[in-house]
Amino acid sequence: MRTLLLSTAVVALLAVPAAAQTRTLTVATAGSQNMVDYVTDYLGPLFAERYPDVTLEVLGTGPGDAGSQAIYERLAAQRNAGVDVIDVDVAVVHQKMGGQMVDEGLLAAYRDAIATGALVTAPTAEMALGVDVSGYVMPMFHSQTAWAYNSAVIDTPPASYAELAAWVEQHPGLFGYNGIRNGMSGVSFVVGWMYANTPFAEQLAQGPFDSGITETAEWADALASLAAFNDHVTFTPGNAGTLDMLNRGEIMMGPVWVDMFYTWQADGRVSPDMRLTLPSPGMPGQPMYYVIPEGAGEPDLARAFIELATSPAVQAEGIVEQFNWYPGIDPAHLDGYLAPESWEALFAEITPEDLTAYSRSFPIADYFDTILVAYERDVE
Repeated sequence: MRTLLLSTAVVALLAVPAAAQTRTLTVATAGSQNMVDYVTDYLGPLFAERYPDVTLEVLGTGPGDAGSQAIYERLAAQRNAGVDVIDVDVAVVHQKMGGQMVDEGLLAAYRDAIATGALVTAPTAEMALGVDVSGYVMPMFHSQTAWAYNSAVIDTPPASYAELAAWVEQHPGLFGYNGIRNGMSGVSFVVGWMYANTPFAEQLAQGPFDSGITETAEWADALASLAAFNDHVTFTPGNAGTLDMLNRGEIMMGPVWVDMFYTWQADGRVSPDMRLTLPSPGMPGQPMYYVIPEGAGEPDLARAFIELATSPAVQAEGIVEQFNWYPGIDPAHLDGYLAPESWEALFAEITPEDLTAYSRSFPIADYFDTILVAYERDVE
């Protein structure tokens, strides 16, 4: 676990009165252990400085959508049982589950009540896979997928999915991804393929759902071309497996999570020859959301916690500098908080303009599930 240091800019945020009596704030977070570490070891001390008489309890529910599902089941079970006070005050959930929770009335609207609510204008703060979540969520950070490639071997990487398809025919086995299992980088690649190879990209991302498009020749052709593409690639065991195989030289290119790539590179686990590119017409990224359950026992502390966590100083130091994530609030608000070298490192290869042009959302839930089923049936 890396050492977490608090900057003068962050400490300056903390000079506020302590609470009058002992209270407990319970935070449940989906995601890998680094998510639990971030809340416990970084945000926890910051919040304790501001509220020394508040005990912070952190519950990790596990990686991937299953972690968010566990939080959903906990909240839904308490509501269905008629519990007056929900035992989670703040939750950190994936985009898909955030939308479902809003749709089912499990969350409280709070964004307009915190000072940092106006610092985010990204579309993912308004819509979550086709569900209007405006006011109910604040992005903790934004994760983005991209293609990593070995620049010692590849001078100019493919700039689009069409160019990649031609490249793998000439270089069989040198592109690798993990299909749709054991990591979302592979799922993101498959979704990007469907965006690139059908005329339905906007409808997939924004709805409405129409099962008829899955019966079209364009849909069938996209799946058939992906099956043919797969004949020329190497399958990796997961997100980390793709990076491992890149570093060992077993593959020369593959889809990765940008934050994981930069973290591994900073730790010396990925060669400095590795670079990133975000292809046309784009690949999905997704935020993790801070949410407050409807009926939470400490809603005022929950709002204070999220306001601190989404402040420019904390987003700059904690999200960007410590974990190499893209900020949840708009990057422009980090001006004056983020060291120039940190900004340059984060956006050296994928610029804010690239993200604007080529960062896509995942499909709405019904299309998302349909794509995965179609992959298992027609591609594998």
